Amino acid sequence: MIRTTIQAAAIALYTFVFALASIVLLILIPTGDPLLWMARPWAWLILATFRVRIAASGADRIPKNRPCIYMSNHQSHFDVPALIRVLPGQYRILAKRELFFIPVFGWAIWLAGLIPVDRSRKERAVRSIERAAEKVRRGRSILIFAEGTRSSDGALQPLKKGGFHIALRSGAAIVPICIRGSREVLPKEGIRINPGVIDVAILEPIETGSAGPGSIEGLMTRVRGAIEAGLRAGRAGDGT
Repeated sequence: MIRTTIQAAAIALYTFVFALASIVLLILIPTGDPLLWMARPWAWLILATFRVRIAASGADRIPKNRPCIYMSNHQSHFDVPALIRVLPGQYRILAKRELFFIPVFGWAIWLAGLIPVDRSRKERAVRSIERAAEKVRRGRSILIFAEGTRSSDGALQPLKKGGFHIALRSGAAIVPICIRGSREVLPKEGIRINPGVIDVAILEPIETGSAGPGSIEGLMTRVRGAIEAGLRAGRAGDGT
């Protein structure tokens, strides 16, 4: 219990300090970009503190000079710092609406232009999809956890359609991402953080520019198949 309390306090402290710094920078530089400037050292500090290493592969598969839709599976809260450490450049994240109500942290992600998703109300969910698609059309990549929530057993859950609607409306390629090992670091129902290795495999992009509205099921099948193959394949690369 003492160890868990110390771990929680450390994460809360790191998050408060970097979120506060982000707010100051976002007010001075209202592009949204300062959030990731601050998020990268935040992610490094959390991973280093808890002796969690990242093994990554496939960064060369990310489309150059055009936005894309990153779609990742979701096993743990540690997926977020892992992806922040691996993914290059600027992008925005679709996040649960509840996160925006957290003091300081929620203010920072709101100022940065992260997109709240409220699945309990269809009209709000549709507006979120439209906002995200418009960001992509304007040149900003989007990161989505395709299952919508963390997996409790590590198996890939059914994928939500929202991200695929964004891809079809924007014409951007989908870049599937497979995460392994983060559930062993911190499972969905767990409170204790364990040292370990998180594998992040960036997979081959799936183009959507020529697909029509009726192609959503086909896209979902292809993305699901890619992530499931990654889950079966084992570790992604060398620790970093």
